[in-house]
Amino acid sequence: MNWKPLLDGLHDLKSAHIYAVLGFLLGLLLTARLLREKEKSSVTFAWLLAMVFVPWVGVPLYLLLGGRKLHRKARGKPVLLAEAGEPPAPEVAPIARLLAVEGVPPPRCGCSVEWLDDGQASWRHLTALISGARTSLDVSLFIVGHDEVGGELVRLLAERARAGVRVRLLVDALGSLRTRGRFLDPLRQAGGRVGVFMPMLPLRPGRRANLRNHRKLAVADGCRAWAGGMNVAHEYLGPDVFKERWIDLAVGLQGPVVSDLLRVFASDWAFATRELLEAPADTPRVPGGEAAMQVVPCGPDVPLDPLSDALFSLVSQARRRVVIVTPYFVPDDALQRALVLQARMGRDVLVLLPAVSNHGLADVARRPFVRELVAAGGRVLLVQDHMVHAKFILVDDGPLLLGSANVDLRSLYLNFELGLLVEDAATLARAESWLAGLQRMSLPADGAAPGLSGAWLEDGARLLAPML
Repeated sequence: MNWKPLLDGLHDLKSAHIYAVLGFLLGLLLTARLLREKEKSSVTFAWLLAMVFVPWVGVPLYLLLGGRKLHRKARGKPVLLAEAGEPPAPEVAPIARLLAVEGVPPPRCGCSVEWLDDGQASWRHLTALISGARTSLDVSLFIVGHDEVGGELVRLLAERARAGVRVRLLVDALGSLRTRGRFLDPLRQAGGRVGVFMPMLPLRPGRRANLRNHRKLAVADGCRAWAGGMNVAHEYLGPDVFKERWIDLAVGLQGPVVSDLLRVFASDWAFATRELLEAPADTPRVPGGEAAMQVVPCGPDVPLDPLSDALFSLVSQARRRVVIVTPYFVPDDALQRALVLQARMGRDVLVLLPAVSNHGLADVARRPFVRELVAAGGRVLLVQDHMVHAKFILVDDGPLLLGSANVDLRSLYLNFELGLLVEDAATLARAESWLAGLQRMSLPADGAAPGLSGAWLEDGARLLAPML
């Protein structure tokens, strides 16, 4: 009798049993971690179903994409930020006290702000900051474009590195996928350092492929900075007029707020390269600087969600108006509810969006939120013929919230982002003028209900919203 088929069958059955047990144990361990994440119940339930019923798909996907907080890093982050300055005084606005509890540096007085709402002006400011650096340049970008603008940035940074300036450039592995390699070699060959943030295949513990560094900032000599929502590519900024350039915002900064930006960069650099940087010296006040500013970093490396909490608190405290400019509008339930309630109470709730953004699914996903807000009495205006990439939230007559974060689930809960709270009369006056110009380019959104196929499409887009 030939026993081989029987023995082979038993061996296969034993192997399948071992694999099933291993899959179950791994799923059990990941379930415990999933419950610690304190995600929304719907998100937790979806991952549990995937890991229980299709573990060989659900478990690898969760290891690659699941989880939005890096707990070990987050536990150390509040100490780093709390040491950045004195706790806010009792008379400081409640929003500052809220952020102080969440480990955010306090507001800094004596700062100066240069408003940069034009791609050419922003490019001139950035290149002047780089060319004028004498000791150090620390630059963090989501996208370095594979074009003449990205190439010129690399050339300028390499030139300063050859002149003896210590240059560090941090780019996101996904955002700068086409340029993180050989494109940056001129900078490396000139002695500059390049860090790549979060590899696409996160093989090291504590990494997630869906957690991206969306921050944009540059600091020269530890005392002058450029920050905001602009990446470095021709659609955002550049030396020449470009008819299809996106509407976007950045700011030039000096004063005590710059040292807080450097602390954020140092934390990101250490995460990407494992190189610990020296704590930056406090930047002195600018003579005549009248702006008060607060840096609000947010992301998987902090235990709470300060940017989301700040935005919700600002909207909830509004007494007259709320203005939001964002390329993608997919708020979470709490923020949407706050906006709807403010509109129902008669506040002027105004949201400006591009009529057509560069992400079609995001445009579909925003439709239910737009309809609900319009039905509640809010106004949604669609900017015609231009992509709007600016991130801008204004409540009453201030403060103004700028930075890198969109009003969507990815920016508020997954990305490493950077917010800037500004209280400054001159900056607010520039903001009002910019806002008026944007409204003149806009038409009201259509709040009509979709058909059956449109509703299904919207539901599908909302399911994908955290990945957009």
